[in-house]
Amino acid sequence: MRGAFGQIMSFGYGARGAFRNLTTAVLLTTSSVQAQTVTIAALGDSLTAGYGLQQDDGFVPQLQAWLDGQGADVRLINAGVSGDTTAGGRSRVDWTLTPDVDAMIVALGGNDYLRGIDPAVSFENLDAILAAGQAAGVGMLLVGLDVGANYGAEYEAAFEQNYVTLAAKYDVPLYPDFLAGIRAVVDTPAALAEFVQSDGLHPNPTGVGLIVADIGPSVMELIAASVD
Repeated sequence: MRGAFGQIMSFGYGARGAFRNLTTAVLLTTSSVQAQTVTIAALGDSLTAGYGLQQDDGFVPQLQAWLDGQGADVRLINAGVSGDTTAGGRSRVDWTLTPDVDAMIVALGGNDYLRGIDPAVSFENLDAILAAGQAAGVGMLLVGLDVGANYGAEYEAAFEQNYVTLAAKYDVPLYPDFLAGIRAVVDTPAALAEFVQSDGLHPNPTGVGLIVADIGPSVMELIAASVD
């Protein structure tokens, strides 16, 4: 090391300048490459958090692996909390949107539906979440749900319309149904058992894989929009 150091110190002025310029160029290039990494916070509930699964089998880790396989320079943050409603997401969106976050996936509402919460209340909460994202200047992907008619057709229509209306209001892309990847291959209730856990609600690792493969292209578009 001492010999190499001595050789550098013995460079003439021109050589020293060239070396300094080369070093600066390398640092700038490295910084530029690093700046391209897109950080995405996935704000959601148990479906996002990976309830009942080993850490690597959850939605965020599987999506990260899928995106890595596509060559995306992205870092996902798991901001999913099991049992969370849209109100819970609203209460923590501000501290989820740290300065390093470039984009946000908003996937909330399932627990609102399970609890029969008034769709108008869910709308207000989601509206506030998207407003916070807009104020922070981050790209967003809104993820909806295709729900049943447990509370009647009017409730179902109002619940699903929330996502359509808010996506238009904030001019953000809408992925209409978090579980679309599973629904695409399931044609009977019995077939669903292959892709969900024993509770009949949460996807198993295979089900998560289907979800990720289906939503993945939409997340790739979010990444592309976030580096423009």
